Amino acid sequence: MRQEILLCEGWTFFKTENSPAEAVSLPHTWNAIDGQDGGNDYYRGTCRYTRTLRRDELPALANGDGVWLQIDGAAYTAEVFLNGEKLARHEGGFSAFRVDLTAHLRTENTLAITVDNTDNDTVYPQKADFTFYGGLYRAVKLLVVPAAHFALGYCGAPGIKVTPVVDLAAKTAVVTAEAWVEGAADTVEFTVAGKTKTAPVQNGRAQAVFTLENVRLWDGLDAPYLYEASAALQSSDAVHTRFGCRVFEIDPQKGFLLNGRSYPLRGVSRHQDCKGAGNALTAAHHRRDMQIIREIGANTLRLAHYQHAQEFYDLCDENGLIVWAEIPYITMHMKNGRANTLSQMEELIIQNYNHPCIAVWGLSNEITAASAVDEDLLENHRLLNELCHRLDPTRRTTMANVFMLETDSPILEIPDVNSYNLYFGWYLGDLEQNEEFFDEYHEKYPDRCIGFSEYGADANPAFQSAAPEKGDYTESYQCVYHEHCLAMIEARPWLWATHAWNLFDFAADGRDEGGKNGENQKGLVTFDRQMKKDAFYLYKAAWNKTEPFVHLCGSRYVERTEVATQIKAYSNQPEVTLLVDGKEFAVQTGKTVFTFEVPISGEHTIEARAAGCSSVMLVRKAEQENPDYIFVKRSAVQNWFDADPDESCYSVHDKLAEIRKHPEAGAVIDRMMAQGASARGDVADAVKDNPALQRMMGRMTLLSLLKQAGADEESIKQLNRVLQRFKKVE
Repeated sequence: MRQEILLCEGWTFFKTENSPAEAVSLPHTWNAIDGQDGGNDYYRGTCRYTRTLRRDELPALANGDGVWLQIDGAAYTAEVFLNGEKLARHEGGFSAFRVDLTAHLRTENTLAITVDNTDNDTVYPQKADFTFYGGLYRAVKLLVVPAAHFALGYCGAPGIKVTPVVDLAAKTAVVTAEAWVEGAADTVEFTVAGKTKTAPVQNGRAQAVFTLENVRLWDGLDAPYLYEASAALQSSDAVHTRFGCRVFEIDPQKGFLLNGRSYPLRGVSRHQDCKGAGNALTAAHHRRDMQIIREIGANTLRLAHYQHAQEFYDLCDENGLIVWAEIPYITMHMKNGRANTLSQMEELIIQNYNHPCIAVWGLSNEITAASAVDEDLLENHRLLNELCHRLDPTRRTTMANVFMLETDSPILEIPDVNSYNLYFGWYLGDLEQNEEFFDEYHEKYPDRCIGFSEYGADANPAFQSAAPEKGDYTESYQCVYHEHCLAMIEARPWLWATHAWNLFDFAADGRDEGGKNGENQKGLVTFDRQMKKDAFYLYKAAWNKTEPFVHLCGSRYVERTEVATQIKAYSNQPEVTLLVDGKEFAVQTGKTVFTFEVPISGEHTIEARAAGCSSVMLVRKAEQENPDYIFVKRSAVQNWFDADPDESCYSVHDKLAEIRKHPEAGAVIDRMMAQGASARGDVADAVKDNPALQRMMGRMTLLSLLKQAGADEESIKQLNRVLQRFKKVE
């Protein structure tokens, strides 16, 4: 009989060879603090974990019994030693691997595992906007198995593979169960959905096929029904798994279909780290994250940018979340890293094949952000795509493309479906460019499936504004941004999947912005999971159909200088009543977003009611703006003109491409941009040499570009005066 022994206690940690010994328990990361505090100076090195392993910690071993070590996550390169002898090396920080200890055990044993997260050019990830935590950050366990047992030595495989093929019309499913055996065994007894069949072992493999009548579907959030399957040997070794019967389809015009019906995938992305814990998460952390995901009402998750814990895929199975699973082939292509991309993809698929939640395998993320689309990059993606289809013909492949990638790039022809990461309205450009991009793409490539894999805006809940704008890091602007994107998405059902970036703030130790060090603050929930930002409730209002609620935005924006202030409520109910100081102020019908203009003169209690639910906040009239609400005091540039502008002439309010149509006005702009580029080196070259980025900039107003570049008010006014000399080209 197979036995599992957790080895989470009794470890000694050495940060360096000369560091003092530290007693630790698993999961553990050495970057839980310095990987989250900014400065891009967190420790990256080779650390060592040791543990005494006594024979009396093991059950009595029968003749031929084997003892294997299973490591569920060691970031990023690990080497395993027993009694000083090196037994294994594993490259990849997010997948499980196993080591056969049997022939090397003594009465008293010293187990040592070195873990390395140093910079290199072979193991992904190496360049990305998140902290590369080092550590034994998932469980370590011993597996004790009889001489004949289900295979343990291949890619951390679960030992049993289940493939359901559903006939929706006939309401049946043909389920193929496969198992691989190590040691002498003649037959495998499979049990699937309560039915049992015995199959012969041939060349170490056995297979049985079952037909399920009146099949119960794994039907997303509505009914994520799970069947059970198992395989057993006469040696008493057994393995178990769960599976779901479902049909995934992706159509260029209809978007995503689940079990034959339209099921637009609308959700969020998740990084696996948490404030104070780093990536060393417990089962309680995973359950808390899932509770928040269920509250927001998302029906899909993009699990970025690597393989997540088995516990979390299990939760996705149980809760009906449809998952995009990917490897950390991200940002920068490394010529020496091809083998690592293939091994990480192989482990991702082999270890997670049975999870019904997974719909697509992600080949890469923003890989052209720091790499040219050359033959080596293309070949790497072709090999990954072929590997995915060879290991799993039942699922599609995808990739998340950086916004500046040309839509006619040959890399887009490799995966089955594509998505783009766009940040118009945050990093550059205007919000309207998001729909312009997708509409142009959809019109040009009507036979391609396209999705929206990342979009977001950083927000520090401390910062508030009555006039929010791009780059102010206010919670208020994050709401404006996501309201626009949500409306854009809802009007385009052919977007097969959309994933807001990100559900939670996460560690990016190189960041220093928005009033916090070491954090990417695009989350809809704070890093510690303690505060849901206002934009969280926008999506809850749009997606959560089971829990009536109303939420007032701006509860952290108490002191307000305006005579009449905007009060905004989010609700999944069709009618919201607003009360001011206990008296009914207005009733509004609508969908998701409800706005009211409320005069303020002193301190007021504001309450929103909907379907028996209530949300209350306080606002107070102030004479001066509270500086605590402002991240960086921006120039109060309201009127860029010395007088009313001549609309027949160019101004900074015109789009860059329009200004460039005029030879002289265009020459002025080109000279100005050349002067600015002289101090920007490679960045300017990247813009100059990227036609897609040039076109995107051409759609932006000159004023938007200048403000984004940090130009001062007087310089903008002067340029506007120059442009007013030139009549617009008809």
